[in-house]
Amino acid sequence: MRRSERIIRVVRALQERPNQQISLSELAEEYGVAKSSLSEDVALIRDVLEADGAGTVVSLTGAGGGVLLRPRVPERDRQLFFADMCQRLSDSSRLLPGGFLYMSDILGDASVLDMAGRLFAERFQDSNANVVVTVETKGIPLACATAHYLNVPVVIVRRDHKVTDGAALTAHYVSGSERRIQTMSISKRALPPEARVLIVDDFMKAGATAKGVSSLVKEFASSVVGTAVFVTTSEPTGKLVPSPVALFTVGQLEEENEIQVWAQTDWRV
Repeated sequence: MRRSERIIRVVRALQERPNQQISLSELAEEYGVAKSSLSEDVALIRDVLEADGAGTVVSLTGAGGGVLLRPRVPERDRQLFFADMCQRLSDSSRLLPGGFLYMSDILGDASVLDMAGRLFAERFQDSNANVVVTVETKGIPLACATAHYLNVPVVIVRRDHKVTDGAALTAHYVSGSERRIQTMSISKRALPPEARVLIVDDFMKAGATAKGVSSLVKEFASSVVGTAVFVTTSEPTGKLVPSPVALFTVGQLEEENEIQVWAQTDWRV
């Protein structure tokens, strides 16, 4: 196997399995090459990806050794994505009664979901989250994209308990938008013990839903390490959950006003 072909295969393996350890010993055996040569390949890949701002290749010690890719979004790609989304979201025809935005087409776009998942994963990859939690249904694609890049499972909070979920814990919360009591539940088998939870959702006003999820996961002796939202509203400024991180913020959603949208500027922390 030529070195150029081997490098392409290693890059593909890293990108297909982000944040997942890949054994150099197994790759060396598969490609029929010495580990020292493979290490040189990885060093070259690391230099190129870091120069492009596309990720960091981390070397891991231990039995057999290994590497993993911590994906990043190049600055130019991030800015282009933010500009395109701000333009699409600011379309006045998206305004819905009750102060909501129509986003089903955007959140049905596979390229948008992939980019959002990469951005969320980049922002929270140092949080040590070991599970992504979302509420059915619109947040599920976002959660799955994020979980893929973090290499963690997804847990779905149900509004209506399903018998196929088995025994579950249920909580009640007051909807921030409709001001009525709603119910959510999580299967007792869904969360690992003392999980570190990243909450992912598509839209946030006051944050009542995220607060309800946070309260529910604490019943599992788990902790919330962050809340990631695709779009949040500028009002109210004080959300019910601490420091939610949103890709986009929209101004007042009223029929007589234009929709103002701005992107998160200090994304990398």
